[in-house]
Amino acid sequence: MLSTLIYPWIYLVGWGIFGVFLGMMLLRIVLSYADPNPFGRIGRFGYKVRKVTEKWVYPASRFLATFRINTLFAPLLTAVLALVFTYFALQIVGNTFFVIDGLSAGILTGNPRLFIGFVIYGLLSLLVLLIFLRFISQWFVFGQGTFFGFVARVTDPILIPVRRLIPPIGMFDISAMLLLLLISFLQSIVMRVFVY
Repeated sequence: MLSTLIYPWIYLVGWGIFGVFLGMMLLRIVLSYADPNPFGRIGRFGYKVRKVTEKWVYPASRFLATFRINTLFAPLLTAVLALVFTYFALQIVGNTFFVIDGLSAGILTGNPRLFIGFVIYGLLSLLVLLIFLRFISQWFVFGQGTFFGFVARVTDPILIPVRRLIPPIGMFDISAMLLLLLISFLQSIVMRVFVY
């Protein structure tokens, strides 16, 4: 029910917000390369665009500067990261609605096998969410008492053995992506065994 009635609207809003964000990043790139007169209309508009987008672009600029890459590409990197974030966030929301619909169907039909399948699928989805949050938290500094500290404590027993097999490459932790693919495979097995 939620997957068919509410999720399409959330999907449209999520991609709409990304579209606006992408437009701002592209506008910033164009205005940076055009280098308009700072005292003219376009220059003042460019300054406002830069001021609004700076908090999103600055971490990417700092990252590119460490590798001696032109920081004018930072809005492009920020847009790519926003694309990945939007995709995964919408997948998580859609997956949550799917689990809620499945649990409801299991209760309403009195089918314990369906209910158990969706409980296992939901727990694996929660693990995917925690690993995704852990992946995002690598960009921030946080203490042990924070929410990201809790996420790190929960995901460490799973990520550390995988990280020993595949160490991080620079700032990119490929082991988390490999683990997400493995969990996705387990979810498909759960769906075939319990639901279909």
